[in-house]
Amino acid sequence: MKKINDTVTVSASEANETAIKALCNLGLSMSDATEVSEILVTADLMGIRTHGIKRVTSYGERVSVGGINTTPNITVEHLTPTISRINGDNAMGPLLGTKALNASIDIAKEYGTGISFVNGSNHFGPIMPYAFSAAEQGFVSFICSNATTTIAPTGGKAARHGNNPLGFGIPSPDGNHVLLDMALSMVARAKIREARDIGQKIPDTWATDANGLPTTDPTAALDGMLQAVGGHKGYGLALIVDLLCGLLSNASYLTHVKAWDKQPDLPQNLGHFFFILDAKVLGSTEWLSRRMTDFAEILHNTPAADPRQPVILPGERELKNYRHQKSNGLIYDEELYSSVFRLAENC
Repeated sequence: MKKINDTVTVSASEANETAIKALCNLGLSMSDATEVSEILVTADLMGIRTHGIKRVTSYGERVSVGGINTTPNITVEHLTPTISRINGDNAMGPLLGTKALNASIDIAKEYGTGISFVNGSNHFGPIMPYAFSAAEQGFVSFICSNATTTIAPTGGKAARHGNNPLGFGIPSPDGNHVLLDMALSMVARAKIREARDIGQKIPDTWATDANGLPTTDPTAALDGMLQAVGGHKGYGLALIVDLLCGLLSNASYLTHVKAWDKQPDLPQNLGHFFFILDAKVLGSTEWLSRRMTDFAEILHNTPAADPRQPVILPGERELKNYRHQKSNGLIYDEELYSSVFRLAENC
């Protein structure tokens, strides 16, 4: 660990070790803590800091009041040879996300495609680390989750559905995978909390206040609702995600989902959906490499409206961050890292 002013620089392995120890101290087994940490540290490496190891402390707050089960009895039902359902027993979200990813990949290795529905879960971090892991192993992925209700349906003035994230991963044999991770609001709620914490205003297109009026005040926005991306189109996508992840997964959906920040002691019963496809069934590695390279070159060669901002592919920035920070270390706010480190001290 290297301190500079109010920051610390740590290697990926140090961050991972600290997160694992903190999670163990919360009550997880070493193997479960390792799986959770892998998702959160990968998020940090990619620059998705709102969903990285800072989440350990918020997960810990829910554990302390009984809102998350650290010793769950997770069961996997094989509904058909290609479809599984994972009953999470209120486990930590990234643990269930990792188990669903691995289960789907194992199925896809044998049958070409694998699907997992998950219930009894909690916040499972960002989607991109899962899509990245799948792509590194040569698998296409579509992954989504439902979430706490924060957005009003089109035409309504009360929140009824969540800022439900969805993501895709398309593997490229050269490692330059296409990775899309997006929520269905203009921004993630975590970004509004971050703006509040540092005393910044937000654009009035991000959220509304409790009366449904656009606001630049992050505190008012957190008491109000997020604005859906694309209006009615974002609303429609959010409902499809909730149908897959909530209703069909036998998890909670719409207003049945408990808010982790308002009712931290209650199980959320979130649901997730994982669809995995083995790219090898479509063609050889050489075939995929040639086509992915050509695809990327066409886009990269697009004349840029602003030469300082060339055209890039989804996930390109995050992969660049990942490789740079993997080699050079992660820079954390000292207070943030110390809060996780303190949780790790007694493990």
